[in-house]
Amino acid sequence: MTLQQLRYITAIDSYRSFARAAEELGISQPTLSTLLQKLENELDVRIFDRSNKHVTPTAIGEKIIRQARLTLNEANRISELVNEEKCEVSGKFNLSVGPSIAPYILPQFIKAYTAMYPSVELSISELKSDAMLDSLSLGQIDTGVSISGHIREGIMEIPLYTEPFWVYIAESCWRKLPVFKPEDLEHENMWIMKESQCLRESAFSFCKSRSTGKRIYEAGSIDTLIRIVDANGGYTIIPEMHLPMLTDRQRGNVRRIDGDFLSQRKVSLYIRHDFIRQQLINSMLKALTTFIPANMLDTRLLKYGIKL
Repeated sequence: MTLQQLRYITAIDSYRSFARAAEELGISQPTLSTLLQKLENELDVRIFDRSNKHVTPTAIGEKIIRQARLTLNEANRISELVNEEKCEVSGKFNLSVGPSIAPYILPQFIKAYTAMYPSVELSISELKSDAMLDSLSLGQIDTGVSISGHIREGIMEIPLYTEPFWVYIAESCWRKLPVFKPEDLEHENMWIMKESQCLRESAFSFCKSRSTGKRIYEAGSIDTLIRIVDANGGYTIIPEMHLPMLTDRQRGNVRRIDGDFLSQRKVSLYIRHDFIRQQLINSMLKALTTFIPANMLDTRLLKYGIKL
């Protein structure tokens, strides 16, 4: 058994297609099928069940593939150690960003990072927190960016930034108030984002009596929430980095939250405990600091960077 054979089976598992896996590996599909058959004969087990339409791992195949990924990760650490010793930022960098964060950091991050580190092969996926942690554990990604507070054995969390929430109010609601006062909008509709726990907690923190005459709707994106408010009245909660995306007229509907309420979200970097690419993770941090407001960033990161 060779490392090359392990790469073959992990590629087949990733794409669940011989054709796509072969294309990614730079070999022909018949060659890949032959090599897989050779490995299965060597191990005397069937790693994949395959038909004309489906390729899925067998029960033992799932265990073999998981071990193959771990073995490949350990093998890759040798070149990573060499690059770290040379203080080089190069090679592949697989990053995941949560869907509720991606719109605010990815466009500028990609622009900044590719300009600063052209020799890095950057690959980005958009994953929810559980999927991100699974991918980190399997070594499928190098680091993830997600809402803080997720705990998983073998995964380390590094606080990145804290972003305030603002309230977006319909034009018909209390236009003359300089700040948002929850008690003034007790009768209004509150609109919240589906599957975004920090937004829900922030909104409900000043909406204790939401069951009395208050209707709560869930939407799938901040843009949708804003359009709902514009058309139907009421208010919603938006992150500060969404403010530049508003029109001049819409910015007139934004208010700070008055009072002692939970009105922020904390965002963290997630890496495996055995992650050793300190140069790489700090290259990401340097790119992020070019556009994330300094007052949001964790002060320890700004002062010391990331030490592994």
